[in-house]
Amino acid sequence: MNKLTKKVLAFLCAAAMSITGLFTGTVSAATDYWQNWTDGGGTVNATNGSNGNFSVSWTNCGNFVVGKGWNTGNASRVANYNAGAFSPSGNGYLTLYGWTRNSLIEYYVVDSWGTYRPTGTYKGTVTSDGGTYDIYTAMRYNAPSIDGTQTFQQFWSVRQAKRATGSNVQINFANHVNAWRNNGMNLGSSWSYQAVCVEGYQSSGYANVTVW
Repeated sequence: MNKLTKKVLAFLCAAAMSITGLFTGTVSAATDYWQNWTDGGGTVNATNGSNGNFSVSWTNCGNFVVGKGWNTGNASRVANYNAGAFSPSGNGYLTLYGWTRNSLIEYYVVDSWGTYRPTGTYKGTVTSDGGTYDIYTAMRYNAPSIDGTQTFQQFWSVRQAKRATGSNVQINFANHVNAWRNNGMNLGSSWSYQAVCVEGYQSSGYANVTVW
């Protein structure tokens, strides 16, 4: 199992298992999706706060992904968020994440990470929201997905420098979609969920994020 395969396991199939933690409040008026999945390893405590806020602390975790967003993704989404804290000790991602069907694609726009910066087959760059992102693709073979065990492609945009925390920022997803398309990377025609997420893999840490 290579590093990329290990690090993306936390994003698999949100319905697999609910996190043990405190769930209060609801999604905000601007968001309608609450992502909470873990493989059960280590300790993961997540709080579903009000007005688009969520927090998560984890200790010696296996894999988890927590976030807020939208039940249905959108190619022209502008995802606004404020990461008041994102402090992984070990591997973790702060990312816009989602899936499409027809074709089945798992996609990521990674703004920050812990000790491991994801890579894949390099396709180019895209400049958006004050930074430059490297574009990668990867394949997953006979792997878990939103439609069970499947073979599917992953699309990645990974910021070249970690984005600072504590400010209101945005991800203009259309810039990434257009850059992917220009590099022969076409998302599917049917959209599943899309969320600003925090992921951890065999690490510890804390994050507090508000999405709108």
